[in-house]
Amino acid sequence: MKKYKGYLIDLDGTIYQGKIKIPAAKRFVERLQKKGIPFLFVTNNTTKKPADVVNNLSDNHDIFVNEANVYTSGQATAEYLSNDAHNHDLAKTAYVIGEKGLKQLLTEDGFDLYSSEPNYVVVALDRDLTYQKLAQAVLYVNAGVKFIGTNADTLIPSEQGMIPSAGAIIDSVRYATHTDPFIIGKPSDLIVNNAVKLMGLKKNEVVMVGDNYDTDIAAGMKAGVDTLLVYSGVSKRDEIAKLAKQPTSEIDNFDEWIL
Repeated sequence: MKKYKGYLIDLDGTIYQGKIKIPAAKRFVERLQKKGIPFLFVTNNTTKKPADVVNNLSDNHDIFVNEANVYTSGQATAEYLSNDAHNHDLAKTAYVIGEKGLKQLLTEDGFDLYSSEPNYVVVALDRDLTYQKLAQAVLYVNAGVKFIGTNADTLIPSEQGMIPSAGAIIDSVRYATHTDPFIIGKPSDLIVNNAVKLMGLKKNEVVMVGDNYDTDIAAGMKAGVDTLLVYSGVSKRDEIAKLAKQPTSEIDNFDEWIL
């Protein structure tokens, strides 16, 4: 097994499933910490701020990290929008379908989320989604407002099983407007490239770890980093075996992985 200097690690389905613990994942994180190997949890979850992710890991999974170990698609979205607004001399105004974590990050970055003339439509996971929210997003996108999707996950693991994620909501707006969004999170390579820069490492020194071939592994491949697929969530080994492009490495659980 190749030795990596840094790990980019998915959360949902990889480190836990909702509130269900994955003991091997906890042991994996503790092994990284013991060896002093840098890691970032690179998650498409926009419902939580980094502090909330840290609290969730400690309170529900007995995994103890700090905010510097977390990079969410919400953070990546705020960073992208702020840079785009600056580069194009646009007011920081956005209409957002999403939850508290994403909205707080954007507000803290200076965005007005209540303007009647937004420069961006941002669509993310929203478990209080209504028809009116979708209708307003469609009206703005059809009027020419730039359409941003935080991540393209179709499903998200939960205690109940696999349930609709942000991609399902984004596709509703895409279908109604015939407009493709600019995707920030996995499978886009933008969030992975940002994470590699944050770690201060080279691409050939890190590995992207996740349970979902279509998001985690695809993002790593697009970014040009090695990938490690763990069969603890979305992807299934028999399905992946049929694909032309294979992950760099595959494991059934983290206890198999040698650091």
